[in-house]
Amino acid sequence: MKKYLGIIMIGILFLGFMGVAYSSFMGPQHAEACGWGNSKGGGGDYTPQQRGSRGAFSSRESLTKEQAFDIVSSHVKKLNPNLSVGEIIDVGRFFEAEILSEAKEVIERLAVDKRSGRIMPVG
Repeated sequence: MKKYLGIIMIGILFLGFMGVAYSSFMGPQHAEACGWGNSKGGGGDYTPQQRGSRGAFSSRESLTKEQAFDIVSSHVKKLNPNLSVGEIIDVGRFFEAEILSEAKEVIERLAVDKRSGRIMPVG
């Protein structure tokens, strides 16, 4: 009887170990969970997902002021159609865009990276 009990305990420990190993190595990956690399997934509205042959955005030209306006305008219209984009200023590596209320008051400033198109709040 003790012999069978020992075999059963070893079997249970083995199956437990295999379960933990499987979930650790084959479970959902964090990057896949948020849609990284998926054109329909997370981050697509903020950072373009295209890659150059030498890495991310390696041969991409800088954005123009008009392209930055289009990026910010599209983003703002998705969040709140009542807001609008005001003046866009070139501040070096970024464009800084003013977000205006219906009363044309500045309520937020956003920066657009010239290389990637990424939108960031300006503190």
